[in-house]
Amino acid sequence: MSATKTDEVKLDIEELNSLLEQAHRQRTKDVLTLEIRRLQTELARLLEENKDASIKPTTPLLNGPQKCYEVKLNNYGWDQTLATVKIYITLKDVHQLPKQAITCNFTNESLDLRVLGLDNKNYNLPINNLCAEIDIEKSSFKVKTDMIVVLLAKKVAKDWSHITLVEKRIKDAKSSSVPELGEDSDPGASLMNLMKKMYQDGDDEMKKTIAKAWTESQEKQRSGTMDL
Repeated sequence: MSATKTDEVKLDIEELNSLLEQAHRQRTKDVLTLEIRRLQTELARLLEENKDASIKPTTPLLNGPQKCYEVKLNNYGWDQTLATVKIYITLKDVHQLPKQAITCNFTNESLDLRVLGLDNKNYNLPINNLCAEIDIEKSSFKVKTDMIVVLLAKKVAKDWSHITLVEKRIKDAKSSSVPELGEDSDPGASLMNLMKKMYQDGDDEMKKTIAKAWTESQEKQRSGTMDL
């Protein structure tokens, strides 16, 4: 791939960043941001193609010159037995990484999975406030084709209703606090009362979760009003 095309993409990114700084409308900013991300992905691909031909495109470089972007993982699957919980994280080509590129640190109530240098990205999956305590010594992880499986050994053999206490408390609060809605009931008021109760009774993690949800809801409402 010629260096000229790489230079053109760099110039396009610079110009779009300049336009983004001048933009005022949120929708315009979103469009520009998406295009910048697309071009950054294309630029990373072009730079990879211009490297030494002896290096395979799928071979990750932990100490290479390219910049690695930080990516926080939020999506995972899980199942359990009475003694363990398994968490499944899907990442294409993760099995091709060297062993030292993947680590998972455990505490009694948390895990922190890190994957370094996969397609110019560093992935991180932190899960705090687990539903119950785990046995650090017996917990582990395995790398399979396009997947990482984290094994959590439960300290107490019992079923978990959720992965984290925050999820469990939200579910419990909904079950205990949401009244039956009659014909004259106001669903909006009921939801507000539930949110207030959860915020007042919750710990710091719960309050952060509710505050974030409230902020996002307000932003969506304002955006919807502006678009009318």
